[in-house]
Amino acid sequence: MRVGILGLGAIGAVHAAAWAETEAEFVGGFDPVPENAQAIAAKYGGRAYPDIESLLEDVDIVDICTPTHLHHPQVLQAAAAGKHIVCEKPLARTLEQGREMVAACNAAGVRLLVAHVVRFFPEYRRAKDAVDAGMIGEPAVIRLQRDVFQPRKAAGNWFVDFGKSGGMMLDLMIHDFDYARWVAGEVKTVFAKSIGTSGMEAGVDHGLAILTHHNGAISHIEGSWAYPPPTFRTKFEIAGSQGLIVHDSDATAPIQVFRHQQDEDSAEVPVPASPLLESPYTAEIRAFHRAIVEDSPVPVSAADGLAALQIALAAMESAQTGKPVTLEPLPEVGA
Repeated sequence: MRVGILGLGAIGAVHAAAWAETEAEFVGGFDPVPENAQAIAAKYGGRAYPDIESLLEDVDIVDICTPTHLHHPQVLQAAAAGKHIVCEKPLARTLEQGREMVAACNAAGVRLLVAHVVRFFPEYRRAKDAVDAGMIGEPAVIRLQRDVFQPRKAAGNWFVDFGKSGGMMLDLMIHDFDYARWVAGEVKTVFAKSIGTSGMEAGVDHGLAILTHHNGAISHIEGSWAYPPPTFRTKFEIAGSQGLIVHDSDATAPIQVFRHQQDEDSAEVPVPASPLLESPYTAEIRAFHRAIVEDSPVPVSAADGLAALQIALAAMESAQTGKPVTLEPLPEVGA
């Protein structure tokens, strides 16, 4: 299997490192900033491609790590070329785009993995396995928290362009929307509040969402782009009829001080770290590669990506209107 990456910024570089740990052949990548592609090619081999079309000619799998608003046209282009696809979360900027992308992959007979990497972090995976094993009975209340700094770029920061990124709820909180649905099942209603609803001019955003699941479970989800660099904090609690599961990324350092200051050493975009010998990103990429080679189900399906997108968009709508949003059932999809 030959793989190429579209978009070689922070996440694209992480994906390149992950592909280097698989048996796939990394042929290179394309980025509108040629220096990004050249740096990755120098580190992992392959070419810095001048455009998407030339890259698609040389690959079996295309890994899309570009800004959110570009996912739709690039997935359609890759599917039309008959390439299997990894697409970073969120799947798309709108639900209509997401549906069209999934339909295109189905029509082309190509596989689509939506890269919800939180499912591959061991603490989240073990908690899900414990729920599935009945260790805490039926899940009743889930609390998920993800607090980071706002992504910053020297120029062209698409993260703070709401039309391109969808803001913090779509870009960040979608991780935990997906996880809550994975643990407690389909979501019936969404109610949310966000300080960034009226605009992104303040330079920070913080949101809270309540998901009501069809089985009666309730998920409380907090997300933030309001912390100073290099903060990346996560917590969760899963309370069931017979027990409780907890995780706190700060547990080993109960007192920490972070100051708002210019830090040249911190990353432009918050990416969660892991002390594991194998990065969760590598585990994610390995799982997708294995699914292609073995013709087995992908670990995060197109349906999963579409459902997480629907929840995030409903949270955004609820925050804007001040009213709960009831989700319509999504049609069954393949890919």
